[in-house]
Amino acid sequence: YLLCASGDFVKVYSVSTEETLRLMGGHADLVTGIQLNPHNHMQLYSSSLDGTIKLWDFMDGIPIKTFTVGSKLLALYAPASAEDLVFVVIPKKGERDTFQLVSVKLTKGAGQDLEAKELSVVLDGVGASMKHVAFGREGAYVVSVKDVNLQVYFFKRKLLNRFSLSTMKTKGGDNRFSCVVCHPTEDCIATGHADGKIRLWRNFHHRKEYTYSTLHWHHDIVMDLAFSMEGTRLLSGGVESVLVQWHNESSCQKDFLPRLGSPIEYISMSSDGALCCTLHTDNRITIINSNLRFSRSIQGLIKSRDVKTGLVVDPRTKALVLNGEPGHLQFYSLQSDQQLFSLDIVQRQYIHQAGLKQSDLVKVAFSPRGTWLATVEESEEVTDPELQLKLWFYHEELQSFQLNTRINTPHDNHITDMCFRDMDELGDDSLILVTTGRDCVFKVWVMVEDTDPEAQQSVSWSCDFVGSYHNYQATNCCFSEDGSLLAVSFEETVTVWDSLTWDLKCTFCHPPGNIRNICFGRLTCSKYLIGATDYGFLCCWNLLTCALEWSAHLNVVVLQPDPLSEHIAAVSWLSKESSLFVFKPNEPRPVYIQRNLCKEKILLAAFVPRDEPEMISSEKYLWLRKSQLFFLTDTQELMTLSTKSLEERLTPSSKQLAVEESLPVTPFSLLLGKHRHQQAQEGTDLGKPIVHNKQEQASPAVKELLHTPAHVLPSASFLCTIFINSLLISKENKSAEEVADEVEMESEKAEDDSDEEDATEMEQEDTSHMELLGEITCKLSKSQEKELRKIRKMDYSWISAF
Repeated sequence: YLLCASGDFVKVYSVSTEETLRLMGGHADLVTGIQLNPHNHMQLYSSSLDGTIKLWDFMDGIPIKTFTVGSKLLALYAPASAEDLVFVVIPKKGERDTFQLVSVKLTKGAGQDLEAKELSVVLDGVGASMKHVAFGREGAYVVSVKDVNLQVYFFKRKLLNRFSLSTMKTKGGDNRFSCVVCHPTEDCIATGHADGKIRLWRNFHHRKEYTYSTLHWHHDIVMDLAFSMEGTRLLSGGVESVLVQWHNESSCQKDFLPRLGSPIEYISMSSDGALCCTLHTDNRITIINSNLRFSRSIQGLIKSRDVKTGLVVDPRTKALVLNGEPGHLQFYSLQSDQQLFSLDIVQRQYIHQAGLKQSDLVKVAFSPRGTWLATVEESEEVTDPELQLKLWFYHEELQSFQLNTRINTPHDNHITDMCFRDMDELGDDSLILVTTGRDCVFKVWVMVEDTDPEAQQSVSWSCDFVGSYHNYQATNCCFSEDGSLLAVSFEETVTVWDSLTWDLKCTFCHPPGNIRNICFGRLTCSKYLIGATDYGFLCCWNLLTCALEWSAHLNVVVLQPDPLSEHIAAVSWLSKESSLFVFKPNEPRPVYIQRNLCKEKILLAAFVPRDEPEMISSEKYLWLRKSQLFFLTDTQELMTLSTKSLEERLTPSSKQLAVEESLPVTPFSLLLGKHRHQQAQEGTDLGKPIVHNKQEQASPAVKELLHTPAHVLPSASFLCTIFINSLLISKENKSAEEVADEVEMESEKAEDDSDEEDATEMEQEDTSHMELLGEITCKLSKSQEKELRKIRKMDYSWISAF
């Protein structure tokens, strides 16, 4: 297994299949450290900025204990020599940007949630990164690096030695420490530095007689170091995207694994030494064999320098599409949390050199069916950029996009927006593309038959129409749902065009301020056009009356319509916080408001259609039934809005051990299954209601109590209340037996004065009626039963006279 901290969660991957086996959630903030329990390798410690340390059974994904420390935890260490102790890095109280290494006594006690208040300061002035602290052989000492200073604290002697390097940057050297690691079997410390050097420290028990040797290959900062389990090999990585393996601490004996794709941030060795893995700056984990051969790769959402394309949804795969590696487009699966594939758009080698002007991908648009893809790439030149518009067609046999048309300089200045139109009733010829640019025009591109006999494709794209408005810059464009109208914003004005004749139909304006976003309403709200200005106004215009329907004072930075409903999401940025407003254009009040959605600025949003509409109990989130809303912040964190509370989201992680029918069949399970089936069959033959059995089987409390292993089961006092409540039956929902008993008792009281023959008949009728009640318990109330009995007792013999 491969364990990885990811946001607020801890992920468990399979090394052999790259699958995400478990997603362990429970922390309320960023997970900053994970360590295997040195005394039980089936358990895992995790620390978080929420001030808690959690102990997990990662094989089953179940939290065993939660220790509340109180302070923000920035790093976590669990050396094998410490019994019931872990070490964490916390901020020093009263001082800014100062951190200290403290030991935390893990309290033993009943229950899952415990307080861990016994803290002892070990070192002051440590670095905030996990790579700045390391524990030595058998936990005898701890090492900390920061700037050009190295500290070594010996636990038994309670001795602290400090060493400093020169701060002078001579001959291109930079002695600042970047990382530290300790030899597993010898008293040796390896440190990485900002100038690419690696120093091996020995004899550091003495303040003046210490020695160090130097290894040098990296031309820039050494990002991380790791010793092999036996200590004979040292691994190093940096910005060169090359993993270097040093043998016997010699600069002459080294091996390389080059072209790993992106800079290496972290290196980790497996406990048996057979594998190592590297974490890269593009959010990718590479698994490498001990002989320095590439094995597997786990690619997450690539963190691009700047997401210029926006968040786009691929209609075919429902994947999120955005900037990936430089010049590439990444297709990211939200279901599997992995990259599906990466499409090379620019098709040029990217050179990692500061200040070099290179082409990059800036705009992306899909046709409604996902068969065509339009991309815009431009150089980083501000005044005279090189522009290219490319049209790609999806090839079913190759299962990939193939370049169909390349258009050089489609506009004379930067392209600001583009969108496709698709009108089903007109066939394939109706597919057109509109681009807007700072050259004050919008252009319409259509498919034409390729007359070149040597051409490999039958169709290509060419410009069909050019439109402008008073020489204003064109900033945004979008089509109405039926494709009959095109809206193009020119600075402060929104223009509406007929998409068949390209006649200008009407214009809208709401000064002051330029139009920042526009979109049409959908379904029952298709007669409305929504626009947001950079002066903080949200406007709704009626296309039938050509008048302003309503406006609101709101600084909208993101305006995103749901493709499957009438709802539109607007994200505002005010007072350093992002807020969400969801509304229908035909209703004056929002259907949902979430203020202080996050502290980061939300730059992009996208509605992703669900495979099946979700069953949502809360009326507050009904607008999320068909689609899920995703956000991307300025720190490039991808977030989504959940319809469940924190408790509901975290509950399944503690109930993943319930026995399911899909488990492997064993002789015992077959025997047990036959026995249960026989019991159910007998109950059905005897006409017995089995409502209680269904409730017990469906109770999560009963499942957890019966199927959770004893070593991870919470205390009985914790489960008692949940278990008892699960057995109680609501008065409103009585079982069939109780209702039948009540009816039988009342019928006996009402018939005490009747003769034996009538009583016998009534008993037969009650018996048949009781069997009927088992099916219609919810349809007849008690008062209705009494009315039926009154009718039943009435004498209808006089009817025979007729």
